[in-house]
Amino acid sequence: MKYICLGYFDEKKWESMSESEHNAFLDECFDYDDLLRENGHIASGEALQSARNATTLRWKNGKVSITDGPYAETKEQLGGFGVIEARDLNHAIQLMSKHPGVKAGPCEIRPADDLADMIRESERRRSRTKEE
Repeated sequence: MKYICLGYFDEKKWESMSESEHNAFLDECFDYDDLLRENGHIASGEALQSARNATTLRWKNGKVSITDGPYAETKEQLGGFGVIEARDLNHAIQLMSKHPGVKAGPCEIRPADDLADMIRESERRRSRTKEE
């Protein structure tokens, strides 16, 4: 089963670290990522640029409203995400609790939802609408 892992961190804390601290932390994280990948547990993942580079879209008063910055003003911002393969939630927790990235901030784990049935049903509805 696929699980989405959202990693959060405090950008100010990160910015206060030295280059050698950054490098040591990243090397430790990438070493563990390699281990997850070797064992078939990483499906994908990406780091995110600073929350200062975010743009947030909201539906407001019947149209899209665009604001600069992240959705929420909090100390910890979303820093990246990963998609892992695990037997169940407990297995996903075991895998991610060993990830060095957890030291930088919380990691939210959510089961991925299989939308295949919903997509097929929507395609059927949309094709019927086009035929009419």
